[in-house]
Amino acid sequence: MINIQLSNNQDKIKVPSKIENLLQKVVECAAELEGYSGGEVSIALVDNEQIKELNIKYRDKHEATDVLSFPIGDEILGDIVISAERALQQAEDYGHSFSREIAYLTVHGVLHLFGYNHYGKEEKKMMRQKEERVLAQLDLSRD
Repeated sequence: MINIQLSNNQDKIKVPSKIENLLQKVVECAAELEGYSGGEVSIALVDNEQIKELNIKYRDKHEATDVLSFPIGDEILGDIVISAERALQQAEDYGHSFSREIAYLTVHGVLHLFGYNHYGKEEKKMMRQKEERVLAQLDLSRD
């Protein structure tokens, strides 16, 4: 079983208490589908300013993004940082729930920890299929 450590490091968006349980299920489902059975993932919810600072520092991109992943290794798989502000905005833009968007961003981040990327057309297609497979398995539709 993969452990997750969730920390809410922002106070701009009210995060429902059920989110931690949801994210545990998301990480476990993605890990199972990819053949991982152990390890630890840290997930931090931050605001746009905090994620922008990290995006500048680690990617030299001067903008807020929705999710960043920092792979580490086998036992400690890595860290995922999600902007709660961006997640809420994207949920509204795409017409689905905040929970679904946070779950999507978590799957996306976990797949990066597992070594997937979306630089090329085929890589992006494969990653999207894996994301949707996890979300469908957890019955997290776009509704």
